Amino acid sequence: MKSVLFPTSVVGSMPRSDFVKDLIANEAALAPEEYARRMDAAVRYIVAVQEQAGLDVLTDGEWRRKSYIGVIAELAHGFELSTNPQDGRPWTIVVEKLAPKKPGFIAQEMQFVRSLTRRQIKATLPSPALLGERMWDAGKSSKAYPRREDFVQDCVPVLRRELELLLKAGADIIQIDDPHLCLFVTPEVRAQYKYADQAADFAVDATNQVVEGVKGARLAVHLCRRAGARVRGEAQHQGGFERILPQLNKLQVQHLTLEFTAPGAGDFDVLRKLREDFEIGLGCVDVTPGRIDSPEVIADRVRQALRHIAPERITLNPDCGFAPGSGANVSIDEAYRKLCHEVAAAKLLREDFEGRGYDSVRR
Repeated sequence: MKSVLFPTSVVGSMPRSDFVKDLIANEAALAPEEYARRMDAAVRYIVAVQEQAGLDVLTDGEWRRKSYIGVIAELAHGFELSTNPQDGRPWTIVVEKLAPKKPGFIAQEMQFVRSLTRRQIKATLPSPALLGERMWDAGKSSKAYPRREDFVQDCVPVLRRELELLLKAGADIIQIDDPHLCLFVTPEVRAQYKYADQAADFAVDATNQVVEGVKGARLAVHLCRRAGARVRGEAQHQGGFERILPQLNKLQVQHLTLEFTAPGAGDFDVLRKLREDFEIGLGCVDVTPGRIDSPEVIADRVRQALRHIAPERITLNPDCGFAPGSGANVSIDEAYRKLCHEVAAAKLLREDFEGRGYDSVRR
């Protein structure tokens, strides 16, 4: 049970300063203790940024991860760091059968954040199907995994173990990020698959295997298809969530984080068609660099959603993480201002509902 109406959150990543980017790039030049000391100082800062903005749910900004997708290589052996020939960015590829390496890498992120704040904290994990889409290569991976699906299945126990350790570390929310599933809203993407619905079902089944039977934290899935592309200046995928409604309603989680600020994201009417037991992380803050929504604009987006679902089901959040990919260049100060406006919008919405019988707002 949420203790506040319209709680505010980030999706996951926060912009990295040049200091943090340089620190990560030059880790090998520092003694492990010195690297840890400097990174701890950085994470304290980004947690304090979120607290100062007034957020109810915080993350560590994912600052310790060299790559969001590539974090799996911290948890398991079997990967090779290469370069993507298409864009020159770092590319982690599976080349051998997975074997346990360092379970608890992400859980340690949460242990540190838990020591810094009394507010709710969120941990994020990549979905198995996303790892299969991004880290399996027909040429380099086929000796270990002839089929992409076999690699995805081997990712499940690795992620499941990390999820169990995150529970012990004190995470209040554990979010599985699956922008891959959301691509199936796009006709051009669906056309690349012989059986698109079966591929989407496979992605959902793999995520459900990771979270099956887990209790002690709210479980979430984040779906994003355009916001990250806007930050990186890439092509954007079109289409509303209706095309994958059967898959979304099969997810065995309590919370869906969805994206709604972009043109073509679809109508809020889709919220009526989702399972009524889902909490909705409403993407109501534009993450596009240079575009800062006012509190009233953000509140108006939420009011549109309120025509379709009850207020106690809604959490406010940006469309996506603020640093989707190591190549993203986003201003921390701009992101901070956007989060301040998100919190101000939540205050406006709470004032709308004062005296209507809802729980009083407490921190």
